[in-house]
Amino acid sequence: MQAIDAIRIALKFSDMGMKHLGEMSDAPLLRPGPWGGNHAMWIAGHLTVVEGRLQKMLRGTPNPVEHWKPLFDWGSEPVDDPAAYPPFDEVLRTFKQLREQTHGFLDEVGEGGLDQPTKCQPPGFGGFDTVGAAIIIIACHATGHLGGLTVVRAAAGMQRLFVPSEELRAF
Repeated sequence: MQAIDAIRIALKFSDMGMKHLGEMSDAPLLRPGPWGGNHAMWIAGHLTVVEGRLQKMLRGTPNPVEHWKPLFDWGSEPVDDPAAYPPFDEVLRTFKQLREQTHGFLDEVGEGGLDQPTKCQPPGFGGFDTVGAAIIIIACHATGHLGGLTVVRAAAGMQRLFVPSEELRAF
């Protein structure tokens, strides 16, 4: 296996999680419990802002969702007012467009381009020096946040993301 294959697997896994996040369109502001936590809207918006930041790192272009940073970026807290947020479908659609750009960039640079330096790195954060490292870190970051989606889905009475078959349980 080449490194690009591992990166594509990580991206595909987080893409699958975003598909399930979209299933929360009837309850995007539902909290996972009385103790707080991130609702689907904040998770979707946060991952979109971060994916936009990845484009900035890879291409040196401005983050196209910079205007959403106060709502979804580091240090922001989810709120329960739907008027505070853009429409949920717009956030999901924007993430998908940005993620398609990430996949396209990966296709452009190929295996040989994974070690090329990023155009810029977040100040104070290490590990984003090469495009390969930046992409896989962002894919893993998305997967981590999507773990919170499991709890939100349970609060909504939705089926777990993974329900093993009897055959698989016996394996």
